[in-house]
Amino acid sequence: HQIKSLQYSSTGDVILVVSGNSQAKVLDRDGFPVMECIKGDQYIVDMTNTKGHTAMLNSGCWHPKIKEEFLTCSNDGTVRTWDVNNEKKHKSVFKPRSVQGKRVIPTTCTYSRDGKLIAAGCQDGSIQIWDRNMSVHTKFHCRQAHAPGTDTSCLTFSYDGTVLASRGGDDTLKIWDIRQFKKPLNSAERLPSFFPMTDCCFSPDDKILVTGTSVKKGGGSGKLFFFDRETFQKLYEIEVTDASVVRCLWHPKLNQIMVGTGNGLAKVYYDPVKSQRGAKLCVVKTKRKERQAETLTQDYIITPHALPMFREPRQRSTRKQLEKDRLDPMKSHKPEPPVAGPGRGGRVGTHGGTLSSYIVKNIALDKTDDSNPREAILRHAKEAEENPYWVAPAYAK
Repeated sequence: HQIKSLQYSSTGDVILVVSGNSQAKVLDRDGFPVMECIKGDQYIVDMTNTKGHTAMLNSGCWHPKIKEEFLTCSNDGTVRTWDVNNEKKHKSVFKPRSVQGKRVIPTTCTYSRDGKLIAAGCQDGSIQIWDRNMSVHTKFHCRQAHAPGTDTSCLTFSYDGTVLASRGGDDTLKIWDIRQFKKPLNSAERLPSFFPMTDCCFSPDDKILVTGTSVKKGGGSGKLFFFDRETFQKLYEIEVTDASVVRCLWHPKLNQIMVGTGNGLAKVYYDPVKSQRGAKLCVVKTKRKERQAETLTQDYIITPHALPMFREPRQRSTRKQLEKDRLDPMKSHKPEPPVAGPGRGGRVGTHGGTLSSYIVKNIALDKTDDSNPREAILRHAKEAEENPYWVAPAYAK
């Protein structure tokens, strides 16, 4: 399944994996599963009575304060919160509705920074926000936030918690005050997005908003755009690579920007002065010093006509010696090559690695005899005439 969202929990001890199936997973740092959400019953109509999602997941994230709780949204038209310690059933269900009261599919979901609000962007272009403890009616909603039928790919709350930024599939980036949620404070157009998970994020000081753009193959380069939060002036842009910029993250503690792109690159932008750790730990590593053996050599005296027993051995450079050793299979610990053909020396041949598959291979060898059966019998005719053994003596008696 395609992975839609990955996130460390607030304490960093587990990772939430939201992929294209209906069950989100939580893994620990070593990659071992901690829990897997239960799959819902797709024959129950009322989504509140099903224990889990019944269709493909779209997005998910951790609660910023409660480290056991996370949120997922899915194509079955629900947003659900979960507890890591209880994988048998969701905690609560939020059902986004269209103007007519029909169910709509949420494409992205997020918590506010204090964890009290849950926001979802839906396919009908609306953004709906609930109080985390009241799952029935929305607390705020805006019906025409983005163009209907486009996937709103990201919602992000600012660090001070009053402003919500949304990245639409209709190539816009908008910023909202959730207290006056009818029209956006600002919006930026012509930011192409082809992916249902293109991000936007706030800078750690809450003054700048960042998003990436998508490009078609050979159509220029994907960029990161930086907008001032108050005036929405474009402050800066970075050409990242000749493919779409899909995800971006401005890490609040490291103060570095991680970017993932459509051609499989991951880039980290940092400032040598203002950034902490992270990429700076790798950049400062210098090339290791050469080994002492290669640099320290004692002076030696050449005596051309000395007797052999007094002659010092001619000094060879260690590099030559190392190259020689490299070619010597014993010294360079060359691994044994895989056995080609039948096995030998107690090692089983290439057909499977196991003894049983080797034996089966040998039993099933093609032992058909292609020779003519009549000739095979007549080979013995002359000998049978000369000293009959079975048939003739029996009939003679």
